[in-house]
Amino acid sequence: MHSARKQIAGDMPKIDLVVEVLDARLPVASSNPLLEELRGAKPCIKVLNKSDLADPEITKAWVRYFEQHAKGVKALAIDATQKNEASRLIRLSRGLVPHRGGPGKPLRIMIVGIPNVGKSTLINTLCGRRIARVGDRPAITRTSQQVDLRNGIFLFDTPGVLAPNLEDQRGALCLAATGAIGDNAMEHERIAIFVGDFLLERYPLQVSQRFRLKELPENGEALLVEVGRRRGCLAAGGVVDRQRASELLLHELQAGRLGRISMETLGDVAAE
Repeated sequence: MHSARKQIAGDMPKIDLVVEVLDARLPVASSNPLLEELRGAKPCIKVLNKSDLADPEITKAWVRYFEQHAKGVKALAIDATQKNEASRLIRLSRGLVPHRGGPGKPLRIMIVGIPNVGKSTLINTLCGRRIARVGDRPAITRTSQQVDLRNGIFLFDTPGVLAPNLEDQRGALCLAATGAIGDNAMEHERIAIFVGDFLLERYPLQVSQRFRLKELPENGEALLVEVGRRRGCLAAGGVVDRQRASELLLHELQAGRLGRISMETLGDVAAE
């Protein structure tokens, strides 16, 4: 975290525009308040990535919120794996900094984000080739680099260790549920029970359809056991292996197999 802050602060004077990559499913939990302090008056685009996994109506509400409540900020919901969607970022960037991007005056864009929000995927899509390492483990990016897109735009890629704020317990649980926190740092069963409770409250139809349930369990723990039983996560004696069942439920959520689900709404943040 200290290294990332030092790197960002050192590069900021050379930057024209900041692009913060967020997870569209949890735009607040996947942000870092430190960035607002570091960017100062620089214009900013908040990219709500993985929008194909998020509830579309909730994502639209977040885009409106960011543009109405943050000075100098635009918001864009995309799937960073899609070239045509990523190219929308370039057009918006040029519009925000129209005096840069010509010969001898490249538009310099810093791309930042906490681990596993898709920052490296976005960079690779914009470049049309693999520049940044991509994986399903957090903190893949280890060193900073500059990338020339050869269209009058330079990207400044920062290390993916800009940590989220984990003091918010609900936000931390959401980050763990969506894969932004490494497996070794989380208790799968606790996270899976949290996810189960959340899904039963917000997305009961998706739960019943995905797991073919005629009746919904009364809570997340009961759902975990039922999922484990139905998917064959059994130990000796037919007892449900709760660890395996937990990993399975979390994988279903992270892979989008339960449908388009958002873990945060404006109401959740207002309540916090």
